[in-house]
Amino acid sequence: MIRVVLPAHLRALARLGSEVRIDVEGRATQRSVLDAIESAHPTLRGTIRDRVTLQRRPFIRFFAARRDLSHESPDADLPDAVSSGSEPFLIIGAMSGG
Repeated sequence: MIRVVLPAHLRALARLGSEVRIDVEGRATQRSVLDAIESAHPTLRGTIRDRVTLQRRPFIRFFAARRDLSHESPDADLPDAVSSGSEPFLIIGAMSGG
């Protein structure tokens, strides 16, 4: 079981609580986690990543085990703490400006 924390606007859109728990078949990667979230909650399709290219949307960041994983390969294994469910996979809405 993987724990995922979503930004407030996506939680409101999908009518979810503060943390989502999902099952991932096979290796836990960014891609497998996002595939599972979009499968379980279709209203989130296209909000975290582009529907066609599956690229991370601008102003969305991924964190796990106190590391920014936003620019890592979507097929890289997530940290063991996330795979085991002891720490969440964080999807964060980023801001720009000064």
